[in-house]
Amino acid sequence: MNIYVGNLSYSVTEDDLRQAFEAFGDVEAAKVLRVKDNYTGRSKGFGFVEMPNEPEARSAIDGLKAKDLKGRKLNVSEA
Repeated sequence: MNIYVGNLSYSVTEDDLRQAFEAFGDVEAAKVLRVKDNYTGRSKGFGFVEMPNEPEARSAIDGLKAKDLKGRKLNVSEA
């Protein structure tokens, strides 16, 4: 299952994202996108996590929604 993760702190790395989701199961991939806002030049702060096991993925979505990661509350949903 592909999972969207938003409201990431600018300091979050792909390893940080992977570690947060591995607490819930197997993670195939974790990607922090470095897309920048055209006006501010700052990262838009989002990424994606791929988890092969749907029950584990749903557990991760429920468990990490609104949880703090490096000072920001995550927005987590199925992509």
